[in-house]
Amino acid sequence: MNGVRQTFDKWAQNGRAELMEKEHDNNVSKFLKTISFDKPFTFLDVGCGNGWVVRKIAKENNCKKCIGIDISKKMIVQAKKKQDNNKEEFLHVDIESWNYKGKFNFIFSMETLYYADSIEVALEKIYKLLKPSGQFFCGTDFYSDNKATARWAVNMKIQMHLHSKKEWKKFFRNAGFEVKTKHIKDLKNKKKWKREFGTLFITGTKPEK
Repeated sequence: MNGVRQTFDKWAQNGRAELMEKEHDNNVSKFLKTISFDKPFTFLDVGCGNGWVVRKIAKENNCKKCIGIDISKKMIVQAKKKQDNNKEEFLHVDIESWNYKGKFNFIFSMETLYYADSIEVALEKIYKLLKPSGQFFCGTDFYSDNKATARWAVNMKIQMHLHSKKEWKKFFRNAGFEVKTKHIKDLKNKKKWKREFGTLFITGTKPEK
């Protein structure tokens, strides 16, 4: 995890955090519009970066609390600087070791889970942090069906677990989730893979009982 932490600390300082926000905003915003926030809710963003999703969600009228966590201390510093709502909270911690007493209605993660030492352990923790019928939304551009992104791990020289859509669904089912998937494509993007494959969103719903 140290390599991942160091990489994101660097990105927090060289403008890459803002670039990630810009690159993901279109597809993430499209996906978030498919979620109904019509009842009071709490929200957690795992791997929040500079906090852009937290700031977006905290503006929802029914949002009671929106927490962002990240293993990069420098990303959390950036997020706190941009904080503009007292519903927002940012913490420097990784999901596997986080000891939190509360539970959430929604948990979100964009391009984060594949960096975890163990996807299974991270999913188990996320499952525990959800209220019954709560939902976990996991977005990834890095999956083996999307051949164009498969070389990212080699290029970045840090730990990244590459899995297929089928394998991702199995991880979620094994953790106890009911699973749905959705591809959000950016049809006007210059990159062919963004038009043809797009972002894979896996939604895990924790059963009532």
